[in-house]
Parts: sequence; structure tokens; C-alpha cells
Amino acid sequence: MMPSLMLLAATKAATPQSVPIPGLKELGTPMQIIILMTLLTLLPAILMSLTPFLRISIVLHFLRQALGTQSAPSNQVLAGLSLFLTLVLIQPTAIQVYKDSLEPFEAGKITPEEAWNAGTKPLKTWMARFVREKDIRLFVEMTHAPAPRTPADLEMTILAPAYILSEMRAGFQIGAVLFLPFLLIDIIVASVTLSIGMVQLPPVMVSAPFKVLLFVLVDGWNLTIGSLMKGFY
Repeated sequence: MMPSLMLLAATKAATPQSVPIPGLKELGTPMQIIILMTLLTLLPAILMSLTPFLRISIVLHFLRQALGTQSAPSNQVLAGLSLFLTLVLIQPTAIQVYKDSLEPFEAGKITPEEAWNAGTKPLKTWMARFVREKDIRLFVEMTHAPAPRTPADLEMTILAPAYILSEMRAGFQIGAVLFLPFLLIDIIVASVTLSIGMVQLPPVMVSAPFKVLLFVLVDGWNLTIGSLMKGFY
């Protein structure tokens, strides 16, 4: 994927035997190491933003909030589940990036620029499947770039933020739908507790077991994860 390309390009630039990267060839080894470390700090943000991790994590956090379970599952569990699901979804694209870009680059058959162009093509194809035309138009107008004829003509500076906006919108839509049945339970429980005079007991405490029980009875995790995964195929 693109993070791997960035790291590999910076790593190769830091070795004397590598092909120099334009703009970095005049820099010394300490500065190249600093750039490499900077790229390493950007990897988590790139992974979370330009992969299915973004939509999956948003939906899972909406689901936990709708259930009213506070910190169960924990943030670490939700992040781990999102990461493994992302690896399953992005694996074919990652394999194609490795074969088309990283493997020939390591063999010295192509330059860093050619490796970047070859490696970003599968990633662009992936993101173009889920990005909205409206979001692309927004960033094309903001950057005053020429209108692309095909998704392959889109620059990453346009496609990446447009993809993030589209995935955030999709995640919020799915999260809103997940909220509805649990909101209905909250309304019913609040009405019942108010009608019988249980004003000192928070309705959320009464409705939480019913929401968890409903979620377990309908096999909610299987339905939610299954629907999320199918949305990417």
C-alpha cells in the first residue's frame, strides 16, 4: 500500500547503494533519517484514513454508544477488530501493490518514481470504488485542478481527502441506522418508568440490559460485521 511505498522509498534513500530520490539526494544521512521517522509517525494516520479501517471503526463506535455499554468493548478491542477486518479487505490490493511496485523496486528494475506510480494505481482503483463524485468535485474545485477523465487521472491529493469524506458519510449513515432500534427501546423504557413513577431510577440503567439482550438474541455482531464486510465487495 501507499504507506509501504513511502517507507521503502525513504529507506532506500538512506542507503548509499540506492537510487537517490529527487529532492532528497542533496540531504545528508541524518536528515534522511529524520524524514524516515516522520513518515513512520504518519503511518497510523494513513492506515486509519485511506483504508476500510475508517468506516469500520466509526460504525463500531456508534454501535457501542447505541448499546449504552460505555467502555465495553474497550477502544483497544474495537481498534483491533477494525484492523484485522481491514487486513482481510485490503489484502488483495496490498498483494498487487507488492507485485507491481515493491518487488521490482527492491530488485532495482524500476526507479522510486516508477514504483510510486505503479503502487498507487491499485490504491486509487480501490478508493475510486467508494468515493462519491460530489466529494471529488469539491476538491477538484478547491485545488483548481483539471477535471479528470478517468479515476486513474486523479491525484492522491484529491482522491485521498474525497475518499475520507465519503467513508465518514457512509459510516455515519450506518451508525444512524444502528441507533434506531436501540433508541426505540430507550423511548419505551422511559415512557414505562415515567408512567409508574420511577423518576429516581435513570431509564438508561433499565434499558441497557434489554438492549444488550436484544443484540445478543439477533446475533448482532455477526449481522453488523457481515453487513460491513459485504459493503466493500
